[in-house]
Amino acid sequence: MTTTPDPHDLGADAYRAQRIENLRHLTDAGWAPEHGAFVRTGTLAHLAAAYEEGKAVRAAGRIVARRDMGKSVFAHLQDGTGRFQIYVKKDAVGEAAFAAFKFADLGDLIGVEGTLFTTRTQEKTVQVATWRLLGKALRPLPEKWHGLKDVETRYRQRYLDLIANPEVMAFFARRSQAVKAIRDFLSGEGYQEVETPMMQPLAGGATATPFATEYHALHTTMYLRIAPELYLKRLLVGGFDKVFELNRNFRNEGLSRSHNPEFTMLELYEAYGDARTMAATVQALILHVADTVFGARRIPREDGSEVDLAEPWRTVSYDDLIRERAGADWFDLDRAGREARARELGCETDPAWSDTELTQEVFEKLIERTLVNPTFVTRLPAELVPLARRCPDDPSKVDVFELIIGGWEISPGYTELNDALDQRARLEAQAGHDATRVDEDFLLALEHGMPPAGGAGVGIDRLMMVLGGKDAIRDVILFPQLKARDAEGRKPKIDD
Repeated sequence: MTTTPDPHDLGADAYRAQRIENLRHLTDAGWAPEHGAFVRTGTLAHLAAAYEEGKAVRAAGRIVARRDMGKSVFAHLQDGTGRFQIYVKKDAVGEAAFAAFKFADLGDLIGVEGTLFTTRTQEKTVQVATWRLLGKALRPLPEKWHGLKDVETRYRQRYLDLIANPEVMAFFARRSQAVKAIRDFLSGEGYQEVETPMMQPLAGGATATPFATEYHALHTTMYLRIAPELYLKRLLVGGFDKVFELNRNFRNEGLSRSHNPEFTMLELYEAYGDARTMAATVQALILHVADTVFGARRIPREDGSEVDLAEPWRTVSYDDLIRERAGADWFDLDRAGREARARELGCETDPAWSDTELTQEVFEKLIERTLVNPTFVTRLPAELVPLARRCPDDPSKVDVFELIIGGWEISPGYTELNDALDQRARLEAQAGHDATRVDEDFLLALEHGMPPAGGAGVGIDRLMMVLGGKDAIRDVILFPQLKARDAEGRKPKIDD
C-alpha cells in the first residue's frame, strides 16, 4: 500500500503525482470524491459547543492532522469555524473503508458520520462509523501545519493563509461582523442604504486618477468611480433625508502599506446636518464597532504602541497643528521663509506648489503620522476641499473635519456645499481650462435645491487596520492588489 511521503522529501511535481496516484487508488476502490450536498449536524464549532456524549452526528472538514496507529487513526478536521478530532477504527468502519482511509491525505476534504465520545485525554471526538471523500487536495498544506509565515505566499495565496493561520480566519470573520455592525448601527439611526453607479461618465466626488474603460454599446469612455458623493447628493435633492452607501471605490494610483487601488468605503449624508452632526455620528459608529465586534477601546499595535479610543476625542484646527510643528510664525512667513523652514524640517518643496500645497506637505510628512489617538482636525484650507461649505468667519477655510486615528485618515466629514453658484465656480476652478471635467448633471441637480447637509466617509479598510491593530492594508483585504512577478517568475518585494 502506498502512503503519501513527506512533501519536503519530494519535488512539487513528484508530490502532486503521488497524490494523483492516491486518488486513483481511492477511485478504483469505490471512494471517488462525491458530488452534491453533505448534510452536516452543524459546523465543527457547533459540535464542540453543543457536545453530548453518545450523540449521533454528521461532520465535514479538511484533514489537517493525522496519527496512524495500525488498526486505528486519529485525525483532526478543520472548517471555517475551528477543529474537531475524529477517530477512525478498522473494526468500526470495516476493512474496506479503513483501507481506503489510508489513502486520504492531509488537506483532503471528507465527511464523516458517527457518535460523539470523549477520549482518555478528555478530547471531544467523533467515533467514525462511515466516511466519504468530498474533495481531493493535490497540493501540500503549508509548512507541515506549523503556520504559514511567508508574507508573499500569504498575500498571493490567501486561501492557504486562511487554512494555516486560524488568527487570520478569525480576523476576517470579525471584518464581516464589523460590516454588519455598521449597517445595523446606521439603520438604527434612521439611515437608508442605497446603491449608486460604480461606472460613471465622469469620475467626481474626489481628486484622484480614475480607471477608464470603454462602453462599447454607447461608444464612449466610462470611469470606475473614485467616490459616490455626487450621486448621493442627488438623492438629498430628491428628498432622501439620511442615506449611506457601503461599497467599492477605485483609484488608479500607487500601492503602499496604506493604499490599495480598490478599497471599501462608507459614505453617509444627513439632510439638515453639518460637520459636527457627522463627527458625532462617526465617533458613535466607530465606538459601536469597537465595543460590539472587537471588544476593546485600547488596541495594541504591531509596533508596540497603543491606540486609545477613550472619550473625549480631541478636536483641533489644522492651523493650530501646523503652528505646533512648523512654528508659531509659519503663516506670517513669506514664501521663501516657508520653503526654508520646510526644508529645515525635512520636507520637500517645489516652486510650482501653492502655499496651501506647501503647508499640506508639512502636515502629511510631519503631523498626520503622529496623531495616534482619535483626533478631529478641523477648518482645512478651502483649496483642499472643493465640495464643502466655507467657514462663515473665514472664507479661506471650510467647515470640515478629518478624523485621524493611528496616524491614518479614517474619516473626512463636511458641512456640505449646497450653494449651486459657489459650487460651479469651485468645480470650474478645479477643472482649469478643461470644461469636460465639470459635472454639469450634478450642478443641474444642485440648482434644483439641495438642503443644508452633513456628509462623511469612513475608509473601512483603514478602520479595520486600526481596530485590528494591523500596520498594512494588505492584512485587512482578503485579496489585495500585488505587483506581478517578472518574466522570470521572480517575486517583487511586497512593499515595492
